[in-house]
Amino acid sequence: MSTPIRISVIGAGSAQFSLGLVKDICLTESLNGSQISFMDIDGDRLEMIHRLASRYANELGADLGFDLTESMADSMQDADFVINTASAHTHAMQRLIRETVESYGYYHGGGLGGGNYHNLQLMLDVVGTMERICPDAWLIQSGNPVYQGCTLMTRESDIKVCGLCHGHYGVHQIANTLGFDLDELTWQAPGLNHNIWLTHFLHRGEDAYPVLEDWIANEAEQYWRAHEAERTHDIQMSRGTIHQYRMFGLMPIGDTPRSVGWWYHTDLAVKKHWYGEPFGGPDTHVARPYFVKNLEERLAHMQAVAEDESASLIEAFGQEKTREQQVPIIDGLVNDNEGQFQVNVPNYGALPGVPDDVVVEVPAIVNAKGIQPLRVHPLPEKIMYDQILPGWLHMERDLLAFQTGDRRTLLLNALEAGQTRGYDQALNALEAVLAVEGNEDVNAHYRYGPGDSLLRERLSLAAANGASPNGSRPT
Repeated sequence: MSTPIRISVIGAGSAQFSLGLVKDICLTESLNGSQISFMDIDGDRLEMIHRLASRYANELGADLGFDLTESMADSMQDADFVINTASAHTHAMQRLIRETVESYGYYHGGGLGGGNYHNLQLMLDVVGTMERICPDAWLIQSGNPVYQGCTLMTRESDIKVCGLCHGHYGVHQIANTLGFDLDELTWQAPGLNHNIWLTHFLHRGEDAYPVLEDWIANEAEQYWRAHEAERTHDIQMSRGTIHQYRMFGLMPIGDTPRSVGWWYHTDLAVKKHWYGEPFGGPDTHVARPYFVKNLEERLAHMQAVAEDESASLIEAFGQEKTREQQVPIIDGLVNDNEGQFQVNVPNYGALPGVPDDVVVEVPAIVNAKGIQPLRVHPLPEKIMYDQILPGWLHMERDLLAFQTGDRRTLLLNALEAGQTRGYDQALNALEAVLAVEGNEDVNAHYRYGPGDSLLRERLSLAAANGASPNGSRPT
């Protein structure tokens, strides 16, 4: 028996998410009869996804309907679920900001960027539209920044929000490296999004950390010498991740090793030492173009298949479900097909030591009663003091800057970045980012307030004295 629902997919032209969503929906018989509305501001991508979805469903014999629109409100009409995969920044815009910051002496952005203004505003627009159009629907937030965005949305709106991320799949890479069958593994990795830690790691009911220790002692060095990453995000078993395990006492999972410590990220050679060849992790001038190129090739392949009416979509894309959580969570909520998932939801006591209104990443049971976070054990004090609480405060400062328009908070973030060598460097880099074409609304939103004239005077003085962009005098 199936339960027909309406799902609105915002940012449906995404090369990373949409086709997988289509596959999972088509292969979930208990959602037969449902209507999927694709929304994107890119009409060409929207048309492509619509054609692929319709043909794929027809090939499988799935009873689903699809419509497409460039209007968020129209897509959300009568929706039971909204899946937001959209990003307000194009890859070209992200590259321009990185290049601007790099000209001031920061490697690959160096932790600067001028805040998440556009994406946070987009998320507020999504929940604001839902409040008008479908106030009882669930929002499944699947685009970054999940941590800041979900915390902001759940504070500013009564819409039910669940954030999802791929990071916890890092546990799968640990299991594969150690030779474990995933079906025989029990694990738990709570924390904050991009800041999660492997507190429970059991294989066949036995603590598996000793097996990891044996791998580190006897195989890790050979692995680091020989391993060549085929994916930019292949860092779960890297030297840097194991170093962080030694520093903090638990394995950091997924994107967490990318976020810990400026000293892992000072230049490409350092990053390759910690995160391996050939990319040095996902955040380098080598990795990012490769990542974007793969997305573009995936889009081109999807477009070619969409235009070839004789092509079999089952042959092109397979007929196995992805490992994504969006559709199984929807199925659990609608059809009571219970499961346990890794979710980002307001804390309310699930993770000890974190305020209730902060979104945490924890395991949750999902069924017809809702998304029910599990109360996890406290994280070790070292991780709380060195990672979780600083991560919380940094998030609060980001949201404070966004909500108040306080430019000084952005400046403080720049000054505290690990690659900052002086006041002028941080100030000039921040001003340059805010002046980038496409950031006009960001530049207008953030103001220094009292002391503006002093800060501007310092900026002008640096330029008048012929200072180089990074704040030091030219030789």
